[in-house]
Amino acid sequence: MSENLLEVTNLKKYFPINAGLMKRTVGHVKAVDGVSFTVAPGETLGIVGESGCGKSTTGRMIMRVMDSTEGRIIFDGQDITKLKGRGLRNIRTKFQMVFQDPYASLNPKMTIREVIAEPLLVNQVASGKQVVDRVAHLLETVGLRPDDMLRYPHEFSGGQRQRVGIARALALNPKMIVADEAVSALDVSIQSQVLNLMVDLKKEFNLSYIFISHNLAVVRHISDRVGVMYLGQMVEVSPKSDLYENPLHPYTIALLSAAPEAKRKEKRERIILQGDVPSPANPPKGCPFHTRCPRVMDVCRIQRPELREIRPGHFAACHLH
Repeated sequence: MSENLLEVTNLKKYFPINAGLMKRTVGHVKAVDGVSFTVAPGETLGIVGESGCGKSTTGRMIMRVMDSTEGRIIFDGQDITKLKGRGLRNIRTKFQMVFQDPYASLNPKMTIREVIAEPLLVNQVASGKQVVDRVAHLLETVGLRPDDMLRYPHEFSGGQRQRVGIARALALNPKMIVADEAVSALDVSIQSQVLNLMVDLKKEFNLSYIFISHNLAVVRHISDRVGVMYLGQMVEVSPKSDLYENPLHPYTIALLSAAPEAKRKEKRERIILQGDVPSPANPPKGCPFHTRCPRVMDVCRIQRPELREIRPGHFAACHLH
């Protein structure tokens, strides 16, 4: 049996482009184009990249909110790629999601008790006083008062609402949580509080996280390993310390050069990438980054590099290595 909690292999998501009176498919938007990675029990994998690189789509496919076009998703030893109906419902209790918008992700017509109790009631894992006790315990766990369960979402701040969202995700004792830009809508001071809460909960509940963000500093704070995505593909995966200190892929190097670092003794040389990100509806041949890469070679324009282990535990998809 695999030691990994999650194994994603060659995951793809293509959205059809329809045109004409007959709405015929004339092409595809390749939102995710062959992503592979693993998550071990108790590990946090950060996924970082520019807006539109496919990281949120990847998270939704793992959650089975969205079907994949191709590839495999193995969770806790079970292939969930094509699961439907009762089978999907049973396995879904083991992985939950924390959404980006703490305002839109909570039903304004429901009290906090109803919001957190809903997964317990739907999955018939508690009833009556058990539900109330469980909700009270979860609220205390995320730093809120049990008395807050009778209030409505509009009575809370953004940070408090995100704590409610985390409490709801914890209700079914999941093994993994997918956090999609979970702190990007919050003030900086509140971001640190929510991040520290998630770190504490990881230890308390032995959780695994997939933490999706465009913020390199946030990903560095919470992650054990980091995956860098560009144009629907994973271009580098590495332990956090190795990636931030010794990045291999030119895209990762450019990203890190743009991120301010207060504690770093030697300032990185700022790398300004030329041109725009290519359209996922018409991605370039070969390496997806070659149109903007400052170290492009002829082979980059022809052959797509594979994600290979360059150093122990450090993978990169680049012909330079």
